[in-house]
Amino acid sequence: MIILVHDNNKVIQLLNTDLEPIDVSLSKHIATALIDLSKQFPETLIIWCHEAFVQSINTTALQSIFHHKRILASYNPSVVNYLPNQIGYVDREFYLKINKTKSYPSWVTSSNIGGVNTSVINYLVDQLNTKVSFDYFLNSLAKRAIVAGLFCYSEPKLLQENTTVIVEVQQASKNDLFLFVKQHYKWVWVFFLSICYFVYEKKIVLFPLLKSFFFKRLSQGFNLDGIVVESTKSIIEKKTIDVIIPTIGRKEYLYDVLKDLASQTLLPKNVIIVEQNTLLGSVSELHYLKTEAWPFTIKHTFTNQSGVVNARNIALSQVTSEWVLLGDDDNRFNQFLIEQLLAQILCYGVASGLTVYLQPHEKQTFFKTGQTPIFGGGNAIIKSSLLNTISFNPKYEFNYGEDTDFGMQIRLSGEDVAFFSDIKITHLKAPIGGYRTKVKQRWADDAIQPKPSPTIQLLYQTYFTDQQLLGYKLLLGLRSYKHSAIRNPMTYIKHFKKQWKRSQFWSRQLN
Repeated sequence: MIILVHDNNKVIQLLNTDLEPIDVSLSKHIATALIDLSKQFPETLIIWCHEAFVQSINTTALQSIFHHKRILASYNPSVVNYLPNQIGYVDREFYLKINKTKSYPSWVTSSNIGGVNTSVINYLVDQLNTKVSFDYFLNSLAKRAIVAGLFCYSEPKLLQENTTVIVEVQQASKNDLFLFVKQHYKWVWVFFLSICYFVYEKKIVLFPLLKSFFFKRLSQGFNLDGIVVESTKSIIEKKTIDVIIPTIGRKEYLYDVLKDLASQTLLPKNVIIVEQNTLLGSVSELHYLKTEAWPFTIKHTFTNQSGVVNARNIALSQVTSEWVLLGDDDNRFNQFLIEQLLAQILCYGVASGLTVYLQPHEKQTFFKTGQTPIFGGGNAIIKSSLLNTISFNPKYEFNYGEDTDFGMQIRLSGEDVAFFSDIKITHLKAPIGGYRTKVKQRWADDAIQPKPSPTIQLLYQTYFTDQQLLGYKLLLGLRSYKHSAIRNPMTYIKHFKKQWKRSQFWSRQLN
């Protein structure tokens, strides 16, 4: 391990694990020095650190933080980041509102303290730009590489507990912000950013906008596939797994799911089925649960209460194995599914993972295993110990957002969600089963219908930054105008504001 110490502007010294100086001749430019070190010391962990934090480095935690070679972690104890909050106007992913108390997946990177294996730098060196500030260099690297399979985190454990040192962050200028958006997002977003500045801050940012026109979007074609991932984290002990399946009126499809589970090379210990039928006096129609022999224990709950949130929580309360697979009653998969899932969990050292989840007519378009901001309740594996603190939120019942909220609870707990691009579950998207009743939403009779859905409003209010929520509001308003019967722009704006307020009102009622 090598520690690169800087003062925000230049390299000051290099240290070894014992914080003793290393005599290596390097450029004073921090990003250039990082690249030079990577060439001289391949397959080595490099920690960059502001001089104020040298004595606060938590060296005992580094091995557990960088438990495989494809991890970039940094930490900024300040509430101010290099990229100003206005980056939220154009970014729609759940990486910006960082939980500073625990490990949190995010491409937002800090020069205060952080680290990466030199193999990552060496693989990407031809596409890295050193003619920028070190903070810009780091955020650009993480923003582009996270979609290529680099696992990026805000990690408070890089510093010793009770570290009180705070270094003033040199925040990006408006010019740098517009440059970052132009180089890392589609070109249209610099225009949207300037509109947000005008609408929400009453500022005209013409010069930064025009200046950004002279730059092109940076290459997004990073390839880290050559870096073998072998996590040293002890994430699996018992290798036992339960499967939960909520079902309603799809007995034929559920039967096929059970047959797929019965053919697994690694069998589940329990399959937990929550069957719903809202007809009073009704009984279970899943006779084959008892008439056929199954190579696992089936825990069957029958309820007259409908709702996938309630059904999943009932099922999760019965989990006893180390891992749990969240399934659906119209899935199909091969006999290696569970074995492959646990193998990938072990490889990447994560507490939760998602599979490819496509309908039969759909084709896979993304082939990189890595972090993901999404979550799916029908194709996810999670460590069951997480269920001590998280569950599906009943506020989202009969609407949208419960899966995303569940995934965010996992991330806020200090764990991560990975997408496994080579493991597939086919989602048949079967016709709606019997006994489903259409639920009338509480706002269905409002003269002004809420926009967006109150549950989406609640989701974004909870997990978006203020600027992300405002950016989403403006984008939703612009897109909705295309399909609105109101063609007068001023009349439409007044109407949309009323819809947004009703959405806020009902989200508060849900909350």
